[in-house]
Formats: sequence, structure tokens, C-alpha cells
Amino acid sequence: MTTQSEPWPTTESARRPLVDALQEWLTTVDHKRIGILYVLYALLFLVVGGIEASLIRIQLVRANSDFLAPQTFNQLFTLHGTTMIFFVAMPLMFGFANYLVPLMIGARDMAFPRLNAFSLWLTVFGGFLLYYSLVGGYGLYGAGSAPDVGWFAYAPLTSKTFSPGHSTDYWTLSLLVSGFGSIATAINIITTVFCLRCPGMTLGRMPLFVWLALAMAMLAILAIGPLTAAQAMLMIDRYLGGHFFDTQAGGSAVLWMHFFWVFGHPEVYVLVIPAFGFASEIIPVFSRKAIFGYPIMVAATLAIAFVSISVWAHHMFTVGMTPAGNTFFVLSTMAIAVPTGIKIFNWLATMWGGRIEFRTPMLFCVAFLFQFLLAGLTGVMLASAPFNWQLGGSYFVVAHFHYVIVGAILFCVFAAFYYWFPKVTGRMLSETLGKWHFWLFVVGFHLTFDTMHVPGLLGMPRRIYTYEAGRGWEGWNAVVTVGAVIQAVAIGIFVLNLLRAALTGPKAGNDPWDAWTLEWSTTSPPPEYNFATLPEVRSRRPLWDLKHPEDPDWKYE
Repeated sequence: MTTQSEPWPTTESARRPLVDALQEWLTTVDHKRIGILYVLYALLFLVVGGIEASLIRIQLVRANSDFLAPQTFNQLFTLHGTTMIFFVAMPLMFGFANYLVPLMIGARDMAFPRLNAFSLWLTVFGGFLLYYSLVGGYGLYGAGSAPDVGWFAYAPLTSKTFSPGHSTDYWTLSLLVSGFGSIATAINIITTVFCLRCPGMTLGRMPLFVWLALAMAMLAILAIGPLTAAQAMLMIDRYLGGHFFDTQAGGSAVLWMHFFWVFGHPEVYVLVIPAFGFASEIIPVFSRKAIFGYPIMVAATLAIAFVSISVWAHHMFTVGMTPAGNTFFVLSTMAIAVPTGIKIFNWLATMWGGRIEFRTPMLFCVAFLFQFLLAGLTGVMLASAPFNWQLGGSYFVVAHFHYVIVGAILFCVFAAFYYWFPKVTGRMLSETLGKWHFWLFVVGFHLTFDTMHVPGLLGMPRRIYTYEAGRGWEGWNAVVTVGAVIQAVAIGIFVLNLLRAALTGPKAGNDPWDAWTLEWSTTSPPPEYNFATLPEVRSRRPLWDLKHPEDPDWKYE
């Protein structure tokens, strides 16, 4: 593998006026800057969504609480769910993919740089449009109203009868706009991977993260289309006299559920598959071993993506589907555990016998393995239709869902921050602060989401804004809220670590982890053009070949 990087020639001084620098960032088409903007945007909304979650937990900490009015509570959990999925998790994944995929395949940019920038700003506009509903829900000259129909927006709650004003319209339009941005980004990732790989970078030599970003992009195109169609149908129902979801006029409320969950469950894999990619890059480096079973890992990824489009109705076991329908979705949901289990075994096999270094990125990945296993086990439990019938509307499902989103996806995102932050900024994050962040977040996470399963088993319904005393839920909800506070402290330490490292952190060098993929062959941060000379690769670990010419990987692949 040969490569060379040079600084971008410039005649400007190092310090530039703030307005000029801001304009350069806002008008950029550089994939690295766009990726950073995606991540910063997601972190902004992570804070917003976290505040909403904190208010929800304060309301539920004790019985008969009147901290929030019922309508306000409905608005908060609608905004929280919508924000965390569409404007935190998805931008994070697209941001990392934007930054890393061209570097990992030896390209100088994404295939369509201007489309890339357009996709970013569509997503940004969609998020701000959602929160503009706080001002414009009832019109500019009236009291604003946020959407209050849940992040799933089940019919008939979205009809004009139950949702007057424009709050639901802002929810619909924000997701339509951001959905177009997501589809455009997915198309860009797919085109980049297939068309811009450097010489020697065959599909079988791509880093696993690139494979998983490719699967994510393909799945996003398949998943977001039905949601976009459903949003258009909802707008027709509300303003053009349509009756797609109006049961009193021959429509079907269940039809909306099918459209939404045809998007909703593949969406979970749109988020978790790139998280798998983070783990698949980090675990080998800190185990000092090549990934175990590369071809099987790729096959398992494609199997997960394929099966994930046939499991959506396990969210609907309680609506009264036919026995044949229930049986199909029970089997398909359980089947997806097989390729997922293969991945877990491969990660463990990679670690087995390795010289493991428990640096902060590795700690988050190890916690992810344990927590994702538990999340998968509760998922298999909910895949059983009779069990789901009893608990489908309870806090048990809320706990399971957050076990996946937080315990798997967010832990891997934190691992990715600690692993690639030196490449993005040229500076190292503090290991001490990183470990404080890790242990506090682990403790807070388990206090919150382990115990949250129990009130669900005791019958606590989802989306309940208050409850009577004496049901056995008070103590559990108090523990859940304490755990949420500890998680908030951990996030504060993480933000402090980011700011401190960006301003005064020690220099990282080009390859602080002694890693093996192409992004570590260029400078930290990389130049605008990535590589002065396009790399040529002969194996899956090109930097190993460069560092160990006496024992290169290409001899054995």
C-alpha cells in the first residue's frame, strides 16, 4: 500500500475573520466538514432531547404528580421520540459515514458533493421546522403548540378532529423534508462506495464499516419511502378530503400502522448497523487481531438488512391480526436473531486470545456487547405473540427499545467519538475523563433501563402521564429517574472532554492507535483533498502491510 498526504496550499493567514470562517463552513461541500456539521447538529438535538426526557422522568418520579400538564406531557414525549430518532441518531450515523467512508476507501470526496451539502441542509431545516411548531402550531398570532400525537402518530389522533391547528402538520412536513435529505445521502453513500474506491480496493477488501454503511444506505432508501408515502397520504386526509386513515369513511387506522412500522423497524437497523460497523473497526484494533470471519460478518450484515424488512408487524400483535400473520412475524422476528448472534460470536472470537487494551473506545464496545445481548434476549421475548399481547403496551417495551437505542447504538457512538476524534481534530481526548464518562454512564444506564422493565411487568402502561399510588410503581420510577440524572452527569463530562480536548488536548499524531485502515494513513486532521496520491491497496489491512512488509496480509487473503 502506498500513499502520500500534503498540506493544502494556501496564501491566507492562519487566523481568519469569524464571518469568513462561518461562511466557509456553511457553504462547504467537503465531505469531512459536512460530516462534522451533521454530528454537531445531532449533539445539539441530543441536548434538547435529553432535556425533554428529564422533564418526562421528573413527572413520573412519584404518583399523582402535577409537574407537567397532560397535554404538555404528550407534546414532550412526541418531541423526544421524534428528535432522538430523526434528528439525533440518523444525523450521527450519516455524519460518521460522510466523514469516514471516502477516507476508508481512498477517495477524495463523496460522489456528489453538492447533493451532499443539500442533503445536510434539508435535514437541518426539517429539525428546525419541527420545533418551529412551538411558535406556529396555531398560527403566528396565536399560542404555539408542539405536536402531541406521539412519534408514531397513530390514526385517528392525527385527524383534524383530534389534532386541530397545525402542530401535526409541522411534524409531518419536518419528517418529509428530512426524509428527502436522508434518501439523497443514502444514494450518495451507495454511489461513492461502488464508484470511487481506490485501486485495489475490491468489495472484499473494504473495511467492515464501509460494508455496513452501504447496507445502512440501502436499507434507508427502502424504509424511508413508505414513511414518506404515509406522510403524503396524511396531508391528503387532513386537507384534500382523503380518507386513507379515516375509519368512519371507509379508511383504516391500521393501514397507518403498517406504513409507519414498515419504516419503523428497518429504521432500528438503519441505526444499529453502522453502530455494528464502529464496533467492527474498534474491537480488532484494541484486541490487536484481525476481525474474525470477515466474509461471515459481511454475509450476516446483508442477512440482517434483508430480514429486517419483514419483521415490522411484531409491533402490531395487539391489533388483532390473523393467526397466519402473527405466525409469520413471530418466525421472521426470531430469525433475525441468528445473523445478529453470528456477529456477537465473531466479535468475541476476535477478542479471544488477543492482547486487549482497555482504552475508552474498547470499554464502550465491551459494554455494548453485553447490553446488546440483553436487548436481543428481551427482543426475542417480545417476538412471542402471546407474551407481546400482554406487554406490548407497557413500559417493558419502552425499556427494550431504549436498551437497543442507548445500550447498543449510543454506546457504540461514544466509542466512535473516542476512537476517531484524534483523526478529526488532531488532538486526543482525556482517558481519565473518558473513563469517568464510561463508568457513570454504565451505572446510570443500568439503573434506568434495567429497572424500567419491572414496572412494565407490573402493568405500567406506556405514554401514561401520571398514576395512582399503591400500584407498586413508585419505587421503580424513582430509581429510573435517579439513573437518568447519573446519565446526564456522564453526558456533561463527555461534553467537557470534547471541549477541553478540542482547545487544549495533546497532539494525536496521524495514527495514535496503530490502526490498519486508510483514514489513519493521512494527516490528522486530513487535508481538504484527503490524499495527494490515491492509495493502492492489496489487502483488508493496508496499513498493516505498510508497517509489516515482512508479513503482509495479502499473502494470506
